[in-house]
Amino acid sequence: MAKHSGDAALDEQIDMWLKWDRNEKTLNEIKQMITSNDWDQLKKRLLERLAFGTAGLRGCMRAGFDSMNDLVIVQTAQGLCEYIKTQYKQDEYQRGVVFGYDGRYNSKRFAELSSTIFVQNGIKVFLYSRMVATPFVPFAISQKNCLAGVMVTASHNPKEDNGYKVYWGNGAQIIAPHDKGIQQSILDNLEPKEESWNTDFLKNCDLLEDPFEEMYAAYYKNLLQNIPQIFRDINKKHKELGDIKFVYTAMHGVGWPYVKKAFEEANLPALLPVEEQKEADPDFPTVKFPNPEEGKSSLELSIKKAEAEGVTIILANDPDADRLACAEKDPKTGVWKVFNGNELGALIGWWSVQNYKALHPDVDLGECYLLASTVSSKILRSMGQVDGYNFVETLTGFKWMGNEAIQLMNQGKQVLFAFEEAIGFMFSTSVLDKDGVSAATHLATMTCYLKETQNITLTEKLQQIYETYGYHCTNCSYLFCDKAPVIKRIFDRLRNFQDDKPNTYPKSILNGEFAISNVRDLTTGVDTSQADGKAVLPVSSSTQMITFTFENGLVITLRTSGTEPKIKYYAELCAKPEEKDWPALRATLDRMVEAIVEEFLQPAVNDLKPKTD
Repeated sequence: MAKHSGDAALDEQIDMWLKWDRNEKTLNEIKQMITSNDWDQLKKRLLERLAFGTAGLRGCMRAGFDSMNDLVIVQTAQGLCEYIKTQYKQDEYQRGVVFGYDGRYNSKRFAELSSTIFVQNGIKVFLYSRMVATPFVPFAISQKNCLAGVMVTASHNPKEDNGYKVYWGNGAQIIAPHDKGIQQSILDNLEPKEESWNTDFLKNCDLLEDPFEEMYAAYYKNLLQNIPQIFRDINKKHKELGDIKFVYTAMHGVGWPYVKKAFEEANLPALLPVEEQKEADPDFPTVKFPNPEEGKSSLELSIKKAEAEGVTIILANDPDADRLACAEKDPKTGVWKVFNGNELGALIGWWSVQNYKALHPDVDLGECYLLASTVSSKILRSMGQVDGYNFVETLTGFKWMGNEAIQLMNQGKQVLFAFEEAIGFMFSTSVLDKDGVSAATHLATMTCYLKETQNITLTEKLQQIYETYGYHCTNCSYLFCDKAPVIKRIFDRLRNFQDDKPNTYPKSILNGEFAISNVRDLTTGVDTSQADGKAVLPVSSSTQMITFTFENGLVITLRTSGTEPKIKYYAELCAKPEEKDWPALRATLDRMVEAIVEEFLQPAVNDLKPKTD
């Protein structure tokens, strides 16, 4: 392979790849590009590196340093292993690191390659012997006091992708400074060691253990401890009556055996799987995007099954079973309602408090906390103000909510629930991350309870919540933008809005009809609502995020996505309980959001493409 590009930097990377890669398929992929003089593609693949961030790694499975493949996994595992060795003493290595994997192509292979590197460094490894739901990794870390954990999954991404999700020894996803430390350690340990490829090392290895049987039993024992016996008895009654059934889809992922077992343990009524999507299938043949967050388009087969079986409730997990979606058929109109993440957050959040009160009848809710990310609905805050529990807002993502929960627990507080609008729910602190298996179990139990005690649906309960605590209407969506300079220009304009003067933001929309009362910019650290003008939440200059609060109460956050080429917006208008004209509030919200998108993001000027639905 003497033939090279003539670009010294690229040639150096080509030589490294040819020398280091031991996977015949990806090695030949690079060789083929050299043969066909595809230097542009080689530059993209080899001069850019898949960066390790707070979500670990996620990317397309193909040859190249910018992608997910054996060589990049070996480099990542070597770097992670060396970083862990700097953070823990050698006599702690027996605490181990846990590895789990989902049903995607190469997931098991990536977990085994990583495990090989850790045991060769004298660190005990708990490698699950079969596919698991993502929550089983953070659960094992907490149960076994592990040093760290990795779940190999790309969650709900397309079939071409895979990912490497890293948890720290506290059971939560990594945050600073570990993310930067691991990234640097990967860069310091890029050359694969000869033995790093030798997965045969795992056979009869004293440092390797399969935690599956132990964690499987412990997970369900833990789940049941968080469901009062009185609620399990109600579940059992409706199971025997046969008046409630659930249709379930695993979205071609790992969820079915785990949710099925949870329903059996909690005495829940029949769970009818969507047969075509029940088994893990890395090709995801029936869905383009295996993401129940996409709404009705992803639930077509579930609705068909439910209609055929006369079932009115659908539960759906994403492929690694850490998220939960739910749809309910209106018995009067026959129309299916797909709940959004904020609506489910209100329902399951309310239920977490009822659940906790049933387990602890004399409890003081003043010591209890419920959490949500800053771009999620503030319905839990409104509920807490009435019911006497505390609400905490964090930055976007469960890495922040999990770590915040740990801080509260360390102060002796009770964390009952956390959620984000992207259908992620953490019920109790057994798992310090979102968990679609437990969320499905608790939502189904709530369904039986509402039927038994009030003969109402989830939709009717949501109405009750709004009537009691105030209507909270949301409008969340996104626009596609894959050009970084355009995104920078849009946000720079918002920060220099008044005659291009720095740190001057928009003051109103629709020619002054709706005035802005304050602005919080978590990219620069500005917060005009604070006495000192500085933001309270952590600031990150590497991501764009501005929140505008209007005088009429509307709050909208504009932010860039960390994993996709999108500008996202999250708007909410919170009414007081006495404000009953909900259609008028919804109309105001939608009109304001339309104006904000037009005036602040300027889709036509910036060539922003709307969401396809």
